[in-house]
Amino acid sequence: MKPLIVLLSCFIISLFATKFFIGTYEINVAGRIAMSIMLLFTAIGHFSYTKGMAMMLPKFISFKTPIIYLTGIIEIVAAIGLQISDLERITAWLLVVFFITILPANIYAAVAHVDYQKATFHGKGLSYLWFRIPLQIFFILWTYAFCIRG
Repeated sequence: MKPLIVLLSCFIISLFATKFFIGTYEINVAGRIAMSIMLLFTAIGHFSYTKGMAMMLPKFISFKTPIIYLTGIIEIVAAIGLQISDLERITAWLLVVFFITILPANIYAAVAHVDYQKATFHGKGLSYLWFRIPLQIFFILWTYAFCIRG
């Protein structure tokens, strides 16, 4: 829920900022800025809640902690790439692939009741998927609308 709040609030702020600084509402610029800020916000979690996020990966996956750090770095690089005009489209396509790739970890975490912030198996469980899967689809559509098609 927090990433969604960050995304939407940053979008509104960025939209008004483009009107103030550029003179027009630049919806695609605001969409890219908001996605970049949200990615930076979620990347922080990879470094703050590493143990809990590692629990989101199935037992058969090795090198869980390095994977969590790597995905955090990927989010930071994507946040930067969305702001570079020559890289924004390829970054956006790679971000769509990234969002699809991490969905199984979110499904596994829900099935295993992972609470990544507390690093326990006492999370919300399957009910979380009713929010998380549509949210992931929303992130993909957002990326397409503001960063690829835009």
